[in-house]
Amino acid sequence: MSEIFMISDTHFGDNGAILRYEGRPFKNGPEMDGTLIANWNRTVKKEDVVYHLGDVAWNMDKEALKALISGLNGRKILVMGNHDRNFTVREWMETGFEEVYSLPVVLEGFFMLSHEPMYVNSYSPYGNIFGHVHGNPMYRDKSSHSFCACVERIGYTPVQFEKIKNEMSREQRLEAAET
Repeated sequence: MSEIFMISDTHFGDNGAILRYEGRPFKNGPEMDGTLIANWNRTVKKEDVVYHLGDVAWNMDKEALKALISGLNGRKILVMGNHDRNFTVREWMETGFEEVYSLPVVLEGFFMLSHEPMYVNSYSPYGNIFGHVHGNPMYRDKSSHSFCACVERIGYTPVQFEKIKNEMSREQRLEAAET
């Protein structure tokens, strides 16, 4: 049986800027890429679906990106981020994504998948799974209506959608208990 996973802000191919800006625990870009790829392929099976919530790569040409994407397990779906605008939707599909969206996607009628966080509160009729903010402490890792899927917050490994839903439900119970 296949599972659904989420991940954001891998920034494959970055030669060090993301390491400095976000304090990623790698010596260099190739070590980061190797760890991200190994974690991905250890976690995701061939038949699984992975929603990448944007900022896939940095400064990689299309052929190098195609080789990298083809080496990642699962059926890959991209919700484009601000650093993904260097390729068109068609070009991203040519690199190996089965579906590519330039706008948020709704999953299961409740979960808005986006690159940048969307406005949500406890009265919102939906939840938001997002990336973009990396380790910025102004954004919570999770709440009853949100979950940050940036690699810095999920152990540099795709996270199961079921786990995200469970975490958000747990937060909802905690928030209800506080009122």
